[in-house]
Amino acid sequence: MADYVYTVFLDAGHGGSDPGAVYNGRQEKDDTLALTLAVGRILESYGFRVIYSRTEDIYESPYQKAAEGNASGADIFISIHRNSSPYSNQYSGVESLVYNEWLPAGTIATNINRELERIGYKNLGVNARPNLVVLRQSRMPAVLVEVGFINNDRDNALLDAQFDATARAIADGIAGTLWSW
Repeated sequence: MADYVYTVFLDAGHGGSDPGAVYNGRQEKDDTLALTLAVGRILESYGFRVIYSRTEDIYESPYQKAAEGNASGADIFISIHRNSSPYSNQYSGVESLVYNEWLPAGTIATNINRELERIGYKNLGVNARPNLVVLRQSRMPAVLVEVGFINNDRDNALLDAQFDATARAIADGIAGTLWSW
């Protein structure tokens, strides 16, 4: 491990008046907050400095989140979300979004996906989404992780049964990448 202490900015997607995707009463903002806090605790136990966009159920715009991440001096920006599709149980798996998959964020995203795949998530790959504000406006490597589909019963069951393992997989994907820098 390097002597330098890396700083990770963790963003729990949605929040407050913005529930994100909703399925059978389950709200994306609740899943993302719980998962983000769990990932942060693991990263802190590894010796990383963690800064959160939110630690409670509040709303901030994607522009505010990117600006906070930039002002924080963090080395990387990770936004945690749940995916959704037009029809229930249509798609399943984890997908990570980056501004450009060939930049360092692509490596982080690939490693996160690989770790999540090891515990049972289908790996849908890394995709460039340069139009997403938190990816476009962040001045550091930024990844938006879609941790399964909230409207897929299998993905929800996997997240619920393997919550701690899911948080550890995301943290290990981040930590493994940073330790190799």
